[in-house]
Amino acid sequence: MRRTITLLSILAMAGCASMGDVVRVRENGSEGVTRVYPVTPEQAWDISKMVFHWEGADEFEEHRDQGYMLTSSGWNLISWGTYMGAWIRPIDANNTEVTVVTKRKASMSLVTKLTEDTYHRRFTHAVGIVKSGHPLPLSRPR
Repeated sequence: MRRTITLLSILAMAGCASMGDVVRVRENGSEGVTRVYPVTPEQAWDISKMVFHWEGADEFEEHRDQGYMLTSSGWNLISWGTYMGAWIRPIDANNTEVTVVTKRKASMSLVTKLTEDTYHRRFTHAVGIVKSGHPLPLSRPR
């Protein structure tokens, strides 16, 4: 029984992603979903942090000087957790390109806690809230 548990643990860990994988796939352009939004880079940064917060993100690793942030979320009933990163790039004073990458923490997880498409749906909703002059709520709006 111990051997079986040990073997399963080793196999589970062998397919695990890391935060470094999020950065690597973004840098080589192999993963990530990019959209342009009619917000300033500062607004995009704040919205991105809030979207991650709404989705249960843990602590943030902010690299503002390089234009990206990293975070993660823990496990729940459907996922072993997710590593997430967002890259914020100004297009001009009022438009910003936002790229997001999400990776499952464990390859045996069937889903991520947050997908790139869900991130962008939440981001779009948040842009509408900001553009209407309201502050972003601390809890995810429905």
